[in-house]
Amino acid sequence: MKPSEFNHIILPMRDELLGYARSVTRSEDNAEDLVQEVMLRLWDMRERLSSEGRLKSLAMTMVRNMFLDQQRHESHSEAMPDKIDIAVDDRRAELRDETRIIRDIVAQLPPLQQQIFRMKEIEGYTAEEIMQITGCTADNLRRNLSRARTKIRETYIKIMMKGTIK
Repeated sequence: MKPSEFNHIILPMRDELLGYARSVTRSEDNAEDLVQEVMLRLWDMRERLSSEGRLKSLAMTMVRNMFLDQQRHESHSEAMPDKIDIAVDDRRAELRDETRIIRDIVAQLPPLQQQIFRMKEIEGYTAEEIMQITGCTADNLRRNLSRARTKIRETYIKIMMKGTIK
């Protein structure tokens, strides 16, 4: 189907699809989102569509199926909130521990490596800004940053390996 055929055949169906989507979703916003998604999918598959086909039936079926998929997804995500909450809380605790460990490792770096690492990775300074502030050359900056990252990675791995051996 050519874009001009799409504009002539599919686009005029939009209001009817929107009415159907409203009746299914019972929400103006959700209906609008659903129809927009269907229109995008139809546009993506326009080259495989035939202007003689049952395009209206296809579009209505797509609206219904997408709505049902959303409902299944929502009911599935509501079915396990306790497990998800526990997993999220566990992961937050792990991240806090990992952050503390990395902060301690960074504190043990030589002062210049520590400053460069913090400026680049934590505070988000650009290499040019760090070179201006510290007076380092580009090569010296790269070397110090690389050494800092390597030391952090090696020390972190050692700490984690000790924790799993216990």
